Amino acid sequence: MVRVPKLTRAEVAQAARNPLLYIAERWTPSPRTVRRAAMSAVVMAVLIVVTGGAVRLTGSGLGCPTWPKCTDESLTATSEMGFHGVIEFGNRMLTYVLCAAVGWAIIAARSAKPWRRSLTKLGWVQFWVVMGNAVLGGIVVLVGLNPYTVAAHFLLSTALLTVAMVTWQRTREGDQAPRPLVGRAVSQLTWLLTVAAGLLVAVGTVVTGAGRHAGDSSDVHRIPIDWKMIAQLHADLAWVVVALTVALWFVLKAVDAPAGPLHRARDLFLVLMAQGVIGYVQYFTDTPEILVGLHMLGSCLVWIAVVRVVLSLRERPVAVAAVPGPAAEQPEPAAAG
Repeated sequence: MVRVPKLTRAEVAQAARNPLLYIAERWTPSPRTVRRAAMSAVVMAVLIVVTGGAVRLTGSGLGCPTWPKCTDESLTATSEMGFHGVIEFGNRMLTYVLCAAVGWAIIAARSAKPWRRSLTKLGWVQFWVVMGNAVLGGIVVLVGLNPYTVAAHFLLSTALLTVAMVTWQRTREGDQAPRPLVGRAVSQLTWLLTVAAGLLVAVGTVVTGAGRHAGDSSDVHRIPIDWKMIAQLHADLAWVVVALTVALWFVLKAVDAPAGPLHRARDLFLVLMAQGVIGYVQYFTDTPEILVGLHMLGSCLVWIAVVRVVLSLRERPVAVAAVPGPAAEQPEPAAAG
């Protein structure tokens, strides 16, 4: 049995003043551990969106009718609240798991040697986005699932996913200034694609806010707009994103771009095709809950693919100190994407 050493008063005081520094002085995670910690935050960011969709699609959005407590008298769901209370409260508890994943990413980034301040800052950005979205989630409940606040809740989750993906990518790179792998025209086309994809996600939240899945069995206000019209606009934007993706792939091929950007553009196209199939099937089958849930998952995967395309257009080589001696070799640059 391993004996745990007792802490002195000075060590206890140091741990209380700056726990991250205290851990960093005693633990050095491997680069693989840091990458895994960052990826855990990405996975949880996707999972919280999917489970949030399950809350809405099961009509459990007001399973806990108040916030931050589940009811005025109880912090947790009670047996009288039934299935809907369990679903809604379970989703709230997953926020703590998400916080734990983000916390692990922050601790791993702070403890890495050498310390990369930029990576730690990205972890803290995730933490504050999670806190802001938790408060916004409470507001969603307090205003009775107002569709505009529900849309903002989803968009803030997408922002969290963006930062989490950037953090994960940065764990695989160095801290040198980014070096572009493609020309300016290709970068501009990629940013046009990104803007179109952002509009696609935003309009998707309007489709949700005007659709039939209000999130609760009670009479919940919907966005006063023709659902079929906004769904058609959403589909049109999807085809614009597909066309821009195909154009980007051909341009990358024409300029003999590195394999990273080409592969990321290909991946985005495949995800878009799968998402499009789900979207059309759910539209013509009167939006069954299971397909709507898969479409929400697909929305996360599409956005991840878009972010990966953007990040693949540059590289940040890892700076390695020169090894004394004539036989020292120059390190290869880190692969982008």
